[in-house]
Amino acid sequence: MKPDFNEYLRERVLLADGAIGTYLYAKGIEPDKNIERLNLIDPDLVYSMHEEYIRAGSRLLETNTFGANRLKLEAAGLGDKTRQINQAGAELALRAAGEEIYVAGSVGPSGADFPLEDPAGPEGEAVRAAFREQIEALLESGVDLLILETFSHLDELLLAIQVGRQLAADIPIVANMVYPQQGRTAAGLDALVCGRAAREAGADVVGSNCGRGARAMLAAIERLAPLGSEIPLAAFPNAGFPEIVDHRLIYPAEPAYMAQVVGDMVKAGARLVGGCCGTTPAHIHEFGKHLRLKRRPLSLAGSGPQIVAGPESQAPATAKPGALLASLPPDRLPILVELDPPTHLDISGVLRGAQALAAAGADSITLGENPLAVLRADNISLAHRIRSEVGIPTVAHLTCRDRNALGLQSQIMGAHLLGIEGILAVTGDPATAGDQPGASGVFDVQSFGLIRMLNQFNQGRNPAGKEMKGSCNFSIGAAFSYRPANPDLQIRRLERKAALGAVFAMTQPFFSAAEVEEMLERTSHLDIMIFPGVFPLISARNADFLHHEVPGISIPAELRRKLWRYEAVEDQRKAADEFTLELLTAICPLIDGLYLISPLNKWEVTAALTREVRRAGWRGSGRSAARLGHLAPGQTGIPGEP
Repeated sequence: MKPDFNEYLRERVLLADGAIGTYLYAKGIEPDKNIERLNLIDPDLVYSMHEEYIRAGSRLLETNTFGANRLKLEAAGLGDKTRQINQAGAELALRAAGEEIYVAGSVGPSGADFPLEDPAGPEGEAVRAAFREQIEALLESGVDLLILETFSHLDELLLAIQVGRQLAADIPIVANMVYPQQGRTAAGLDALVCGRAAREAGADVVGSNCGRGARAMLAAIERLAPLGSEIPLAAFPNAGFPEIVDHRLIYPAEPAYMAQVVGDMVKAGARLVGGCCGTTPAHIHEFGKHLRLKRRPLSLAGSGPQIVAGPESQAPATAKPGALLASLPPDRLPILVELDPPTHLDISGVLRGAQALAAAGADSITLGENPLAVLRADNISLAHRIRSEVGIPTVAHLTCRDRNALGLQSQIMGAHLLGIEGILAVTGDPATAGDQPGASGVFDVQSFGLIRMLNQFNQGRNPAGKEMKGSCNFSIGAAFSYRPANPDLQIRRLERKAALGAVFAMTQPFFSAAEVEEMLERTSHLDIMIFPGVFPLISARNADFLHHEVPGISIPAELRRKLWRYEAVEDQRKAADEFTLELLTAICPLIDGLYLISPLNKWEVTAALTREVRRAGWRGSGRSAARLGHLAPGQTGIPGEP
């Protein structure tokens, strides 16, 4: 039997579940579909999600009823099924929970526009009626508590608490608001003011969910901390600030990073912790593992897969520099230039471009693998042709999107047989973003697992531990997206990639010398060669497209405005060229190496820039030369290792 909920929170931290909506979207549910309707049309999917969270360590499940009030359901043509949807959502969670897991009836905002002009008028009564109908259905189904979540307006939250208290005087109520601005609501109300008001209205637990990620929520919990001695606090953060990719929100925060921040929330007084948008069972599992939450063992009849340590969590083997870094001359600034394989079968243009770039002084040609999920010729085969016919080393990008773990290993072996010097390990853009209807992503591993896999082949064995009768000699590269607004997460990711075996990194394009300098300072502790990306713009329209439609690229507004001051495209191009040369002049003496990206595959542009860099005679940072000089065969680029 479950102990009293409020008593439990007085004694220990309770681990709840994570996201429902975004997790179901990740399982293939279309974002425009009503999530709560799944309680009726696909109950097995909802039930299996609850089971996954229980196996991950959750001791509290939320019902899939967040938006299941009549006002919202009517907009989806489901108003007459309000009670049925709520009861089905509660029944599914209760059945999965058994006798030991708490079930919280999830109630979100009504959908009405707050603040109301007349809270006592018809509009206010319609909101009360919507909350009353939903909460009644949840209580009648037997939920253990109510969780009111993602409220932006205090007056709406207080109204919902009031309705809940009228229907059940003794039901525990968790009241969570969104505080996106350093512990304040979007309207500027302080979290402590809101928390006190919710407590006085009858909430048993107050806190926050959703918002702008874990750090923003930590600020809210710290603002609520004075209430912690009087009432338990709740924290359900998002997995970082989302990025829109293919009309979907992609949340970047990794489980281990979030677990550390949630640990700080617990220290600040949080007693009920879980996850909101973007979090998954993997996040919840990590929360429980790292927080060492006090909880009694669960006696679950565990059917289905358990969370086990995968290839990304095993201890990495020592990395070696590989053939690409060994080929780079230590007496000049290394330059990698990217070309895209063609979308057709004629590779003559790419071969001409590679030849021109080699003549201009490029040290290696890098080739993306179906970038932006657009079908292109196989990059490893093309890399081999370039290596054979032009004589310049190559870096082939390898994505986790297009092959399962078996296919990735076979491709790695093929790249070795073809003499490819470097491989850049990337997770890959979503397959649905591309030009092939019906294509889907595989993602057996993410970029971390692929780096480890490459490192294992460099050591002469495959991930299963089988000796390969030889070893690969790839220089293993990592993608690095440095974002000045939130650099810590991506730096931690790069640290992890370096620890797993990456010896060089290629960044997303920079358009600010100051940001490059900041990045170099923030990553100076890493013994890994970093090649900052430079994308020469060719027009104002090109700049706008990259800024608004290509994930990870941010072009300063002032630069975009500057290009639009010129009416003629050739004048825009001239201004863009001047900017790029100024950027190169500022950063080339400081960096380990340069990564030039050919705009729209116009290799003439990057060949001209390569000639300018060589004419200037830049040698890069002393650190760059030292790294290339000391990386003899068999040595590693990871600090502290031989």
